[in-house]
Amino acid sequence: MYIRIDHESRVHTYIQIYQELKRRIISGAFTYGSRLPSKRELAKDCLVSVITVEHAYQLLCDEGYCEMRPRSGCYVKYSADTFFPINEIEKNIQITDSIEIYKNDNIPFSSVATMLRKVILDRGERILMKSPNNGCLELREAICRYLSRCRNITVSSGQIIIGSGAEYLYGICIQMLGRNKKIALESPSYEKIKAVYTSNGSVCDMLEMDEEGIRVENLEHSDAQILHVTPFNSFPSKITASAERRTVYLEWAKQRNAIIIEDDYDSEFTLNGKAPQTLFSQSEDENVIYINTFSKTIAPSLRVGYMLLPKKLLPLYESTVGFYSCTVPMLEQFFLSEWLDSGEFERTISRIRNKTI
Repeated sequence: MYIRIDHESRVHTYIQIYQELKRRIISGAFTYGSRLPSKRELAKDCLVSVITVEHAYQLLCDEGYCEMRPRSGCYVKYSADTFFPINEIEKNIQITDSIEIYKNDNIPFSSVATMLRKVILDRGERILMKSPNNGCLELREAICRYLSRCRNITVSSGQIIIGSGAEYLYGICIQMLGRNKKIALESPSYEKIKAVYTSNGSVCDMLEMDEEGIRVENLEHSDAQILHVTPFNSFPSKITASAERRTVYLEWAKQRNAIIIEDDYDSEFTLNGKAPQTLFSQSEDENVIYINTFSKTIAPSLRVGYMLLPKKLLPLYESTVGFYSCTVPMLEQFFLSEWLDSGEFERTISRIRNKTI
């Protein structure tokens, strides 16, 4: 079987093979249950290495189009009857000009659909239940396992709060810590951070940055009681705080008995292969609140974030904002727990990194 490879393209060769095979599978050229060419056969026909074909096949398997059978080969698992009819859905949506279809090449819709079907079948009517206020236990435990194996963060499920995106969690933080507290922010910073805090009646102290993070002298002169920082790839400056500057942040909080809110929306996408150590894991004084979100990795419509609280703040959380209901549907929470425990989340991050390199 021949697949034309564009060697001038910036798209990796294995991605080109994967895309062409997926197109043929969806079009019906390869039907359900049929066997794809062996890796050696396809590598020979396309004049590429076996490992290149192996990567393409693995991607097809990861996304539910195929399955590997030991000592037998790679077989098509895709069927129009078992996958949502993607093309029809898109065609119907395009009738209304006001709706723009979201496409994510890193996570094909069919892969999401397969996982959602699994959740619906496995969880049944539980997806219709009201979520516990701090989020469903399955997702919180899945986050614990992910943070332990990938981020060197050890927490209990009781320290995790699930919320509908980072902005929602900013609001929870300031209501818990007190609207009368002054908050130090990076300048420039993501505009909605300041908007959330000021809408809650808080005063923000905007601190200028240099190439290593917030300027030390500006931080020392601030009378803020809370420091909100994005140590990795701060938006829109793209500045990553140096190891020395991170130590300054922690020492500043320790000396003033202040709280740091660590906004870690992007560190998993570091090109170094390993995300940098978080302030939360570095702190010995339980004075760092950690916030992250799934919206960037999967889809912007998936408004799910999580917050890690140090143990000493748990009583304050319960007494001030613990009564708030979790607004994230159980279906989305179960989906994310499956996504994390299956390893799909890490594979997605890996694909994004590979495309960026």
